[in-house]
Amino acid sequence: MQLTDSSRTLRFDILTLFPGMFEGFLNESLLKKARDKNLLDIRIHNIRDYTLDKHKRVDDYPFGGGVGMIMNAEPIVRTLETVKEGRSPIRTIMMSPSGLPFNQEKARQLAQEENIVLVCGRYEGVDERVNQHYVDEELSIGDFVLSGGEIPAMAVVEAVARLVPGFMGDEASAEEESYTGHLLEYPQYTRPQEFRGHKVPDVLLCGDPKKIKQWQYEEALKKTAERRPDLLKKRARSNSP
Repeated sequence: MQLTDSSRTLRFDILTLFPGMFEGFLNESLLKKARDKNLLDIRIHNIRDYTLDKHKRVDDYPFGGGVGMIMNAEPIVRTLETVKEGRSPIRTIMMSPSGLPFNQEKARQLAQEENIVLVCGRYEGVDERVNQHYVDEELSIGDFVLSGGEIPAMAVVEAVARLVPGFMGDEASAEEESYTGHLLEYPQYTRPQEFRGHKVPDVLLCGDPKKIKQWQYEEALKKTAERRPDLLKKRARSNSP
């Protein structure tokens, strides 16, 4: 169901071994305001609370050998079953460096969901049976490896939350940001008009909205061509008949 007004609440359930990492993230800035207005319902679940091991162990050595430890399937699945009980539809996502790339288009898709579960892996990875049978997809925020999925989960929450109606003070802001229409955002300036000899482009001071819009479009094209030519190829494909 698409989020079309600010009366809806998008719920995130985040499964992690380190719930303390999310305290500052969730209680500052626009995310806190969105939670206070019930635009977002974000709940953190400690996977260790669902293990049957008396020592709260959640990992073990990999079959076949190898370096590092692998997260056990059981505590993750038990947490998922508890979180999902009596609720649907739910989109379940494993944050993984081997997942599909997370981008703005994916953020827009997820913003239409009602319930999203994010699983944060740790150590050398998660028992593959979790990925095969208990999650809907794996997502990666870039071609690099972190110690766990907590920071990627935060990135997904932030990117998706910004697209929820009522989250941004100015709804038009989200429509003019980078990656909208496969373009990076044009350069932005504010007061003073001159800083240490560096001046704001004259066109931004001319008062002619058409000229300003044209300049912004041209600058966005220029920046995208220099930094992300792959986006221009996507733009060309999306605009082709």
